[in-house]
Amino acid sequence: MAKASGMGWTTQEIDDSGGVARDIKNDFTNISWTMPRGIQDTTGLDMSAKESLLLLADFTVTGNGVFNTASNMSHDTLKTVGSTSVARTCTTVIGGATLPNEVNLTDYALTRAADGSFVWSTPGVLQSGTVPTWA
Repeated sequence: MAKASGMGWTTQEIDDSGGVARDIKNDFTNISWTMPRGIQDTTGLDMSAKESLLLLADFTVTGNGVFNTASNMSHDTLKTVGSTSVARTCTTVIGGATLPNEVNLTDYALTRAADGSFVWSTPGVLQSGTVPTWA
């Protein structure tokens, strides 16, 4: 794989509530992920520096975008976040690297700003217990 910018994004899919992957990358304006690991402090009284163990892996995602009511685009895909309790696959493909994760989307927040813009924000948290891994 070569160096890549965030331009020319290949895929940004999120499942709708029926489990169908919807590539809504055109509606995203930005997205961020975190893949932190828990840490357990194991420093004994005999140590002069910290000791630690890596614990469970985690994954969070927050996507932001432009409201779009076209069929199978962002609003169609996300409008059921508040009324359904289903895990959704969130898949990113960029520069030949793929990051798929099963997430619980926790909100579909809509904001109409003073300038007239109408945007959404959707956070998600790891659902499956599968360690997030780029392929």
